Amino acid sequence: MGQKIKAAAVQAAPAFLNLAAGVEKTCWLIEEAAANGSDIVAFPEAWIPGYPWWIWLDAPAWGFQFVERYHENSISVGSREMERIRRCVEHAGIHVVIGTSERDHGSLYLGQTLIAPDGQVLHDRRKLKPTHVERSVFGEGDGSHLAVHDTPIGRLGALCCWEHVQPLTKYALFSMHEQIHVASWPSFSLYEGKAHALGPLVSKSVSRVYAVEGQCFVIASCAVLSQEMQDMLCDTPAKRELLPVGGAYSMIYGPDGRELAEYLPENEEGIVYAELDLGEIALAKSAADPVGHYSRRDVTRLLLNRNPLRPTEDMSGPETSDARNEPVDIEAEPV
Repeated sequence: MGQKIKAAAVQAAPAFLNLAAGVEKTCWLIEEAAANGSDIVAFPEAWIPGYPWWIWLDAPAWGFQFVERYHENSISVGSREMERIRRCVEHAGIHVVIGTSERDHGSLYLGQTLIAPDGQVLHDRRKLKPTHVERSVFGEGDGSHLAVHDTPIGRLGALCCWEHVQPLTKYALFSMHEQIHVASWPSFSLYEGKAHALGPLVSKSVSRVYAVEGQCFVIASCAVLSQEMQDMLCDTPAKRELLPVGGAYSMIYGPDGRELAEYLPENEEGIVYAELDLGEIALAKSAADPVGHYSRRDVTRLLLNRNPLRPTEDMSGPETSDARNEPVDIEAEPV
């Protein structure tokens, strides 16, 4: 028997385009998960301030009406809003993984912030490659955003949405001996019946397969698309058909692919809970460990560059500065 922990996957609608309300709802859900005995709670992709669904519904010119508001309500690393969440996490005393639209000066990134029970940030990671039209909104992460962290509840990692269909990205985390994985997803309602790969069957299957391939537990958190969000985003019947209400299928999977909880109704807000027995990982790996005894490293191996990539490297030395032009401390600036 291994260490046992209780995991929680949020299934809820974001406070769409409202940063302050999003922070308060985040804290409320963290407190609820902690009150129910959870050791870790995971949130959907772009939970704050919600996923930018308009990019899938119409021409970019139509979507410009949302751009400024989305930017202003995205969250920055080190902001007072993030500090508020960190204090809430510290009060609750549990691990938290939050999906964000991260604002870094003029750019946005699909982020995941991993926070320890003492309120300290373990990692602010970014999605390596935004998917399809997401690239009209978000920038890219780099290899430094692939990481697995030692925590008191196990080795913890995270990816967003279709990063889970990137075989080499997954293998990078498997190679770091991940035990608990957070999969952050938006709603699965988009293009219902028209784009099978975006629907719940494929998306749920991807999370389940990740658990089986990596022999780890997967906490898959999925957002609800609310009636309020549909009303805000859909100005024609055709758009309402493209973006139905609901689409949430949060679940927690075991390292053998089992569903460890019951699904909530797809349009219902709540939290999905499950007990994780980390001892089950050894049972799964005894059959197939793709980064250990079940690998052929003499035939196939992964090249992984985890160096952070910066748009500017300051090549000047102290002797080049003067009173009118002090050198910029590049390392002090978020990148």
